[in-house]
Amino acid sequence: MTPKEQGYFFPAEFAEHSATWLSWPHKEASWPGKIEVIYPIYCEFIKRVSEGEKVNINVVDEAMKSKAIAHLQKGGADFSNIQFYLHPTNDAWCRDHGPAFLVNPDEKKKMIIDWGYNAWGGKYPPFDLDDNIPTLVAIYLNVPVLYPGIVMEGGSVDFNGNGTLLTTSSCLLNPNRNPHLNQKQIEEYLSSYYNVSNILWLGDGIVGDDTDGHIDDITRFVNEDTVVTVVEENRNDENYAPLQENLKKLKSLRLESGKQINIVELPMPSPIVFDDMRLPASYANFYISNKYVVVPTYRDKNDDKALAILQKCFKDRKVIGLDSWDIIWGLGSFHCLSQQEPVV
Repeated sequence: MTPKEQGYFFPAEFAEHSATWLSWPHKEASWPGKIEVIYPIYCEFIKRVSEGEKVNINVVDEAMKSKAIAHLQKGGADFSNIQFYLHPTNDAWCRDHGPAFLVNPDEKKKMIIDWGYNAWGGKYPPFDLDDNIPTLVAIYLNVPVLYPGIVMEGGSVDFNGNGTLLTTSSCLLNPNRNPHLNQKQIEEYLSSYYNVSNILWLGDGIVGDDTDGHIDDITRFVNEDTVVTVVEENRNDENYAPLQENLKKLKSLRLESGKQINIVELPMPSPIVFDDMRLPASYANFYISNKYVVVPTYRDKNDDKALAILQKCFKDRKVIGLDSWDIIWGLGSFHCLSQQEPVV
């Protein structure tokens, strides 16, 4: 039986969490020559999230655990809400390789969906350890795990928790993911395994996004009927046209109730370029924890504007900005690094 048939569904990120899952960064090729500089901000992220919920961190071995503890101690973290798991990984992007938690509120039960993971179309092998993380977590927590048998990444989907899922055709319909499936077949998987009834498709992602256009760099639900979506003000910027197209599309889409979506526009930071490559810097890559909404900032004139817009969207949480200037060199930020475990 599918999760949908069993009464399970994937809650919205703004629903209450019991924990946040992370995979400690250790792959130097993800931050070439710079991995050491990301740890202070990464530890600040952990420190903030752990103020409102548990933080569970996958580490490769005891040596990495000791290193992580040293970094966190230096950052002043409170270890009462931080736990380590000897779950070996290839890389740090837990949004995409981590466990997808579903809940059955009537039975007070959880399950994990272990989607296939191929490092965004086989771009960064090896990825076999990352692909195994959801099952390791399920074994530790002693919860059921299901295997749909297709590739799916957490950053490619966003939910309102009431039946609507947002995604992009540039990612989910990319032939480097599930070339044997068409859009209708992929929608059947989304419906059956996430228990959604209303699947909304946007187009292209932002320039520099090596995931082929994840939704979590573009458009995010902040409550059941409201999204924030990034727009580029500079008409000469290469992000201008695709983001305008997504905005136009959003205005035509409807929620599961048939209502129009409330749309709040977020600015984009100025281009950040590293080794002649445009990096996927976006304020939409925020993480909604129990206590804070942690937003990546980029030492940019639009940082404060983005934070103010998001604070108006989240009445029940404090919105904080954390410098993502170094972290974004890894081609992702706080949302890409984290995966929530909901309360059942």
